[in-house]
Amino acid sequence: MKKLIIVTLIHCFVVPLTFAQEKAFQIYSKNGNKISYKTMVFKTAKADVVLFGENHNDPISHWLQLELTKSMYEKYAEDLMLGAEMLESDNQAVLDEYLLGFIREQDFEKEAKIWPNHKTDYRPLLKFAKDNNLHFVATNIPRRFANIVYRFGVDTLKYLPEASKQFIAPLPMMYDTSLHCYKEISKMAEGHGGENLPKSQAIKDATMAYFINTNMKENTKFLHYHGSYHSKYHESIMWYLLQLNPDLNITTIEVTEQIDISEFDEKLIGNADFFIVVDEDMCKTH
Repeated sequence: MKKLIIVTLIHCFVVPLTFAQEKAFQIYSKNGNKISYKTMVFKTAKADVVLFGENHNDPISHWLQLELTKSMYEKYAEDLMLGAEMLESDNQAVLDEYLLGFIREQDFEKEAKIWPNHKTDYRPLLKFAKDNNLHFVATNIPRRFANIVYRFGVDTLKYLPEASKQFIAPLPMMYDTSLHCYKEISKMAEGHGGENLPKSQAIKDATMAYFINTNMKENTKFLHYHGSYHSKYHESIMWYLLQLNPDLNITTIEVTEQIDISEFDEKLIGNADFFIVVDEDMCKTH
């Protein structure tokens, strides 16, 4: 509990005077049973790929990402590989240069398209990778290409220069209109953007899955960080990974918020293998 308060201080610079609940989060199994962090780590041991779906501005997500990274490193050492939505594939070279010690951190951050909350939320993950000689994969599609899909359609990507296509999943992109994740995006958009909007999401999922699979070796255990929607319903990144390698054992973690973390919302069942339920009053990192 003390460690949690310290982390919250670092991220938010303030400690609430009172707490509505004794804990800031609770972990649940896929069936909605309360479990411990150690149990979650133990049960992910057989997974080839762990897809950690975070809430981008939640300090609990980022703290537990780092803790899970450390726990998996203790078990798998150099066989552990990391990757993230928050880094785009055309920044892999500069990321490698930083991790291998050729350039300074400040130069990496200047060159790469880092997120506004990089220093508080993702820098610790990169530092851990650097300190322990772990490969870290920039998996996401460059945002300019996702914008092309939204504006002009996914077929436009085939006209890109060949040098640009190396940063995208192989074309033509597979796309399953029956997947709930993309149907839900279309519904939320109320028709704006037509099929281009869900396909701009799908090209991100396809590209992240492609670079996860491409970088994996025989004994690799891959831990990937991304927004929770990119693995929700066991779809999105997971669906594309299984198209590339049906034999992969994949575990998904979803972070969600509730008013009362002591009672599991059964509507979440089916969304993931593990749920980290966070008090919705938890402060935000940005």
